[in-house]
Amino acid sequence: MFRTALRNVLAHKARLLMTVLAVMLGVAFVSGTLVFTDTLSNAFRSQSAKSYDDVAVAVDMYPNPEEARKAPGLSRQDVDEVAKLDGVVSVTPRVDGFAGVPDKNGKLIGSGWSNKGTNFAPGKDGKDRAYTFTAGAGPAEAGQIALDKDTADKGGYKVGDTVRVATNGPVKEYTLSGVFTTEDGAVNAGGSLVVFDTAVAQKLYLKPGYFRSMTVTATPGADDAKLVDEVLKVVPKAATAQTGQALADQQAKDIEAGMGALNQVLLGFAGIALFVGVFLISNTFTMLVAQRTKELALMRAVGASRKQITRSVLAEAGLVGLVASAVGYVLGIGLAVGLRSAMSAFDLKVPAGDLVLEATPAVAAFGVGVLITMLAAWLPGRRAAKIPPVAAMSSVHATQSTKSLVVRNSIGAVLTALGVVLIVLGAGTGGDDGRMYIAGGAFLTLIGVIVLIPMLSRPVIALIRPLFVGVFGVSGKLAGLNAVRNPRRTGATASALAIGLTLVTGLSVLGATVGSAIDKATTDQIKADYMVSMASGTGLSQEALTALEKTPGVTAVSPQQAGAFDLKGQFASVSGVTPGAIEKVLKLDVVNGSLSSLGGNTIAVDDKTAAKRGLKVGSTVPVEFMDKQKGKLTVGAVYEANTFVSPVLADTALVTAHEEQAEIRQIFVSTDGGASTAHQQALAKAMGDNPAIEIMDHKEIRDTFGGPINMLLNIVYGLLGMALIIAVLGVVNTLAMSVFERQQEIGMLRAIGLDRRRVKRMVRLEAVVISVFGAVVGIGLGSFLGWAIGETFKSSLPGYVLVLPWDRIGLFVVLAALVGVLASLWPARSAAKLNMLSAIKAE
Repeated sequence: MFRTALRNVLAHKARLLMTVLAVMLGVAFVSGTLVFTDTLSNAFRSQSAKSYDDVAVAVDMYPNPEEARKAPGLSRQDVDEVAKLDGVVSVTPRVDGFAGVPDKNGKLIGSGWSNKGTNFAPGKDGKDRAYTFTAGAGPAEAGQIALDKDTADKGGYKVGDTVRVATNGPVKEYTLSGVFTTEDGAVNAGGSLVVFDTAVAQKLYLKPGYFRSMTVTATPGADDAKLVDEVLKVVPKAATAQTGQALADQQAKDIEAGMGALNQVLLGFAGIALFVGVFLISNTFTMLVAQRTKELALMRAVGASRKQITRSVLAEAGLVGLVASAVGYVLGIGLAVGLRSAMSAFDLKVPAGDLVLEATPAVAAFGVGVLITMLAAWLPGRRAAKIPPVAAMSSVHATQSTKSLVVRNSIGAVLTALGVVLIVLGAGTGGDDGRMYIAGGAFLTLIGVIVLIPMLSRPVIALIRPLFVGVFGVSGKLAGLNAVRNPRRTGATASALAIGLTLVTGLSVLGATVGSAIDKATTDQIKADYMVSMASGTGLSQEALTALEKTPGVTAVSPQQAGAFDLKGQFASVSGVTPGAIEKVLKLDVVNGSLSSLGGNTIAVDDKTAAKRGLKVGSTVPVEFMDKQKGKLTVGAVYEANTFVSPVLADTALVTAHEEQAEIRQIFVSTDGGASTAHQQALAKAMGDNPAIEIMDHKEIRDTFGGPINMLLNIVYGLLGMALIIAVLGVVNTLAMSVFERQQEIGMLRAIGLDRRRVKRMVRLEAVVISVFGAVVGIGLGSFLGWAIGETFKSSLPGYVLVLPWDRIGLFVVLAALVGVLASLWPARSAAKLNMLSAIKAE
């Protein structure tokens, strides 16, 4: 029987090609993901270990506000005390924060969050071990800086050039003293690193004479754990210390966790691709078994048992899976190399390291590939074993009994109904719990629809068919009839496309709905012409606010200054704003009272906070500020919740009086006559042409908030493209085998006058009908899931209204039809080239 299985595989190489491709693509995704994440993890672990190779102890100090009044960080005396300890060779103190460098066009190099500034800390030899200089040297005075090589190259800077550097304060000019390479994480993340003289860095980021951290190098053989105890005795209580090895191990764990999350996402898409491939494999073996009914029945007649027949089919599947897994594993290695190279396109640097080929990806590739293929072929093999020997005497294939169809449809209906109930329940529940219900319901509904899809094919295709008959005549009519001739086969082929389009449509509906809400929030809630903020995500200075207020053409300015206090026994987030200006830059719908009362000890609260805490206009509430002072505030207005401000509004003077340092997150600016190039240039000039300060108009605000959603959608579309490619292979396979089965019928149609052109058209239209049917099912289910998921967070997104992206949905239908046309090219050509007389004689 094994020899028979081997001969069958070799005899049907062309028919099994699509199955091999489907399994190969899924396996390549799985093995490529595992090899890629293993390689990346190893590279980052090696880099982390290298960074702390000669670090015995690492000390950090991030005191709370009360402790910071006494000591904001590690003092020079603390550093000197550690340096005196037995076994200590050297101490390298650091202080760091945000620093951005513009290119020649004034645009910030790198992303704001990954642009970093720090101090140059040379040892006795005049070198700082963290940096290897390729040109010049480290900064030796206040007016000098050094840059990492990539930033210098991107900006076109050379030693001796004047470089403008943006920090949280005004932009300043420095002379470039040197260019270096480094293993610093900020640079490896695609950012920039500016190295200042120590005194300058301390003044910029902390306080003269203080550092944020330090690393300790010890004599060879020293006990690092014991040294940690000694260090903790001489540094402030707010400081923490750990061995360099512990720090490297922790970073390795963090890297593993980060890679694990990426791993899970990519493997999730690989799982979807393999799940879609199951339908193609099962369909292929179902058709192969149906075509070999007489052969299998004859084998039964000469003594083969049912188990042997099933094993024969499974052996064929195993051989196919083995070949596909081997090719897929090699392709996966290539995919991992490609992904690693592609990261450079996003300015993400991967540390140098060898490609890691561990046993797990290989075992997973072959295990998943062979197991999935055999699992998908088991049911067709079981059906093959049931063929009675008497079937060898005729060409009649075994047909499904009415009972089996009733059982199948009943199971599908129950699963679908249960899934829909869970989805609706989740939509009503909302939050994380609701999304859990929806996830379970989506799984059950998807399985239920897949089980029911053969039954659904007849009514759905019956609705589509008149369109094809009216436009394409006889070819359209035959295509529609052929598509429903074998509902099980049509359903299995359409299922692959339906799964992919369910996910794509659901995400599109969700993305369009959230994007619309963001657009609405921007349009409806912001009256200001511009929003000013730091690219780094840090706060703006008070000087920036003052400069904007004095800019010609500006009519109203209000900051959104972060603050907090204990309001009526509960923590409350507060926005410090400018009374009299806030209502001119933001649209705040007042429910009760008036925003004109805002100022002094009078605050405004949003309607949700008022309802939750029992507040109303005129209420006097006790508060405790962050500096532990207590007082009483009066509610002067209640307004509808707004995306761009906190639940409580207060005068900036009140917030600043109780905060150690004002943190202005955004500043909203209205100008005379509205937004214009001249106004934007004037605002930029007022900010000292600071490349780290973003001045955004309405369109740029929408892009900032909606950009990540669109980027995520594009990534998901690309990853789900794998599933759609497999779906195309499924359509090709189905049509090719369908043409093979209907050789005699096609010959008869040719004989009675259907020319080759119309035969091609018939096969193509059949593919289009099947593809559009799968698209209709997938789009319908995806839209339902998109609505349900959206309902779970509508309460946290003001202005939420369900949006169906009809343009994208229409595009999906067109693409599905195009998939059918492309998939039918080879089968249609094969059908048209059949010899009429030979086809009529075919069995």
